[in-house]
Amino acid sequence: MNQDELKALVGQAALQYVVPGEVVGVGTGSTVDKFIDALASIRDRVTGAVSSSVRSTQRLQAIGIRVVEATEVPRLGVYIDGADEIDHQGFMIKGGGAALTREKIVADLADRFICIADQSKLVDTLGQFPLPVEVIPMAVPQVIRRFASLGGEAQVRAGVLTDNGHPIVDVRGLRITDPLGLESEINQWPGVVTVGIFARHRASACLLGTPQGVRTLRF
Repeated sequence: MNQDELKALVGQAALQYVVPGEVVGVGTGSTVDKFIDALASIRDRVTGAVSSSVRSTQRLQAIGIRVVEATEVPRLGVYIDGADEIDHQGFMIKGGGAALTREKIVADLADRFICIADQSKLVDTLGQFPLPVEVIPMAVPQVIRRFASLGGEAQVRAGVLTDNGHPIVDVRGLRITDPLGLESEINQWPGVVTVGIFARHRASACLLGTPQGVRTLRF
């Protein structure tokens, strides 16, 4: 099975976590696109969805699912999203699609975070994938210098602004052995909107696409 087929496999498998009659939280990215495609088959059982990006909102509306603003929902039973990396504790790096802040907001509303990913995303230690950070523009040089002091090489992602209108700084060269600690530290830096470490909002479970089928990891 190729990577696209593995993504479709876990997108379909994620339907089992959608509770009929409830609003579901929906993330962003190529794997989530497959979940949204699968969601079309049960759209009559879905009250609505809270979306983490303009891209996902458009796809959900195209299949006839009502998109609800996060401000209208006090809680969600489940949030389903992908990851750029996930470790064996359920900690993740997210933000390759530049939706990390809205993804973290929606994840915070949910009782459970179900990560859907192909097997290439499972790692022992986070950091091989560049760490995305959404930053207020005037703080970008300061943030880049701070990462340099940690041994990271940071640069602005060219031609990309988030749905919130901010640049993304991608950081290479980090080996993230303490995801909770590093997430907490970076979030305190002036000008940082969100760091793409999802440690406080880690996955409850991961549906991992493998050539042998879907492997479920619980954390």
